[in-house]
Amino acid sequence: MRIANLAGRLVLLTDDGAVDVERASGQRFPADPHAVYARWEEFTTWAADLAAAEAEAFDEAALQAPSPAPNQVFGVGLNYRDHAAEAGLDLPDSPTVFTKFPSCLTGPSGEIALTGPTVDWEVELVAVIGRAAHRVPVEHGWDHVAGLTVGQDLSDRTLQLAGPAPQFSLGKSAPGFGPTGPWLVTPDEFADPDNLALSCEVNGESVQKSRTSELVFSVPELVARLSAILPLLPGDLIFTGTPAGVGMARTPQRFLAAGDELVSAVEGIGTMHHRFTEPS
Repeated sequence: MRIANLAGRLVLLTDDGAVDVERASGQRFPADPHAVYARWEEFTTWAADLAAAEAEAFDEAALQAPSPAPNQVFGVGLNYRDHAAEAGLDLPDSPTVFTKFPSCLTGPSGEIALTGPTVDWEVELVAVIGRAAHRVPVEHGWDHVAGLTVGQDLSDRTLQLAGPAPQFSLGKSAPGFGPTGPWLVTPDEFADPDNLALSCEVNGESVQKSRTSELVFSVPELVARLSAILPLLPGDLIFTGTPAGVGMARTPQRFLAAGDELVSAVEGIGTMHHRFTEPS
């Protein structure tokens, strides 16, 4: 199943187009895309039994973040072996976690204003929580995931690394620095949700390419590790980490500039397209 946020309304995506959930359900479910996660089991049961519904063609430019108002957004650092190596750091014994403030979230296409000359790309698989999770064992981690989407953990490296203590959360939370989309895909749609190709291109040049099987801590492991400390809530996002190829680790270093086109993709989900503008 694929669901999306189409101009602020929850839709189911079919081969024929988009089905408006509020109308198709007779207002059983509201149009608000975020509200569905608190009723995820009820919603998926209804959607599985939904008879043929009228689907309409839609403009992908109207797609917005699949979970637009999460209570919590977790970012995981150094979660690919090759990224830890390019950073010159040892693999972590436990997830290295920061937050991206929800105000940074945006949709899968459009323009994003740079904050300065050192904004970096980081393509990521993003897991969206569908069932509240607290002290969940690894073997049940996937049971609490509503679905997967594509994400970018855009990072202002100057701000991120400023001061005697790094400012990870501030450096990664400027407006637009958390693109997600183009839609959410439920785990049952994948032959192996733990082994998906992901990639990133800047102006048509491949800069990142890997598979999620290379994660140090897999999606169910992250659900277990995070939920051991605090409850994960329906609609929460987990940015699972980025592979090697970020601009800061290159020689010479390379960062995003006004006019650059960024394309981010995950196998079985889809592709995001963004263009960068001068700082506002």
